[in-house]
Amino acid sequence: MEGNQIQSFPIMGISSSAPSRTSHQRGWSWGAALAGAATTAAAAGVLVCRPRDPSFELISIGLSTFHFRPPAALDIGLTLTVHSTNPNVVPVRYGASTVSILYGGACLGTARLDAGGQPATSCRLLHLPARLDALEMAHHAGAILADVTRRHMELDAEVEIVGEAAVLLWSRRFSVRIDSHIVVDPVFLEVVEQDNRSEMQLSLV
Repeated sequence: MEGNQIQSFPIMGISSSAPSRTSHQRGWSWGAALAGAATTAAAAGVLVCRPRDPSFELISIGLSTFHFRPPAALDIGLTLTVHSTNPNVVPVRYGASTVSILYGGACLGTARLDAGGQPATSCRLLHLPARLDALEMAHHAGAILADVTRRHMELDAEVEIVGEAAVLLWSRRFSVRIDSHIVVDPVFLEVVEQDNRSEMQLSLV
């Protein structure tokens, strides 16, 4: 193990039959030390490379498009600014994913996460374009208007991200499922509070 030193000392006054025994004991000690060092190094490697769940936090919601399309359709686009953190000691790459935006259990719209990557132990801002389903919003018009009046709207978001992480000398596939519960002010599109939960699964083959 790095940083540890094993010192040997000469043994004086040993009878002629002692050297073979001393050699056997000394060899056993070196073997035990090497085995212990290998075990400790392996355990340390497992602890260092054990995957940790990434974190995603919604920072802001911006209105990007708002168009009326006759006869009675709305085209509403949003930009979600998300703070992404990779706490792992290895970089990751991931494929494109779709974020489902739920209101009252129904899918109110989707956001797009483009394929990309993130360096080890780093943070970055992601800007996700989103579209709301005007027809689905019309089905919940009464509840949405009530939320606007009291300036309190509760949304849920779900996404599963699949990618690869370099662990030691191999690339390992992983998947992360993220569930978020978000409270927003629908008048000023401000994020009031949120609860984000993520769960990572790492493939061992």
